[in-house]
Amino acid sequence: MAQHNPAAKFGSRCRRLVRGALPALLLVSAVWRAAPVDAASEPTSYYLSLGDSLAQGFQPIGGPHTNSGAVAYNQGYADQLLKLARSGGGEHLRLVKLGCGGETTATMIEDSLCRDDYATGSQLGDAVEFLDEHPGEMAFITIDIGVNDIFQCEGDPSCFGPQIATNLPLILDTLRDHAGPDVPIVGMNYPSPFVVDWFDDPAAGQAAAANIVAFNNFLESLYAAAGVPVADVESAFAVTDFTTLVDLKGVGPVPLSVYNACTLGWICTGPPLGPDIHPNSDGYRVQAEAFARALGV
Repeated sequence: MAQHNPAAKFGSRCRRLVRGALPALLLVSAVWRAAPVDAASEPTSYYLSLGDSLAQGFQPIGGPHTNSGAVAYNQGYADQLLKLARSGGGEHLRLVKLGCGGETTATMIEDSLCRDDYATGSQLGDAVEFLDEHPGEMAFITIDIGVNDIFQCEGDPSCFGPQIATNLPLILDTLRDHAGPDVPIVGMNYPSPFVVDWFDDPAAGQAAAANIVAFNNFLESLYAAAGVPVADVESAFAVTDFTTLVDLKGVGPVPLSVYNACTLGWICTGPPLGPDIHPNSDGYRVQAEAFARALGV
């Protein structure tokens, strides 16, 4: 029976880049935005969030794709992780968000896409400046970065593979040098909205899952070499589960992987808000919980 495809109009260029590039990984082996704090309680520690649009918390709620001018950022994983950490006893924890949409491992170090938002012109530079200004006050640091390198390099693994392999360790070593040896730093692997290719071709959906697993394994090896644990968002989204079937409203039974992509993100949402590859608030909550498990908060 033919499957209805709620993501049929998703841009083909992004798919071609990710499909073609990720398997090749196997062959390429002071200004800051802070969450408001109750004025009556003096903050005693900081949570520093770094990375790309996921760290930023982007959602296409009336965003630039629809020309309506409004974008949501306040329900990202960093915002929700802050709440989890505070409920776990970190009442005086303050969030500092430096994430930048579209950031790569290269632009994070120099010439950031959000350079006008950073006093130093780079996300890493502002992070270092903040860490140096707050010795002994850091609770933890989270980071997700790397997937945009694929698009910057137009899917060429001979470009993005070495680029990430060079830049991510430099970023992590720099953060460790300035944060000190005792501040937890946690990275993140990625889910894949592209598993919704299953609607057109079940084999294509499974191939998309295999692609992101290969990419995540690559990232995880770099994090492990730096002694940095990883929030397992891949498993939290059940990216590889095409056996368990769940009823998707308006569609019928679909694999859990596909169900999660549709219900935890905007990829199966029709215009004007979708299709979009970013998580929704529920998806960011799942990511926040993965970070909380990695941090033990």
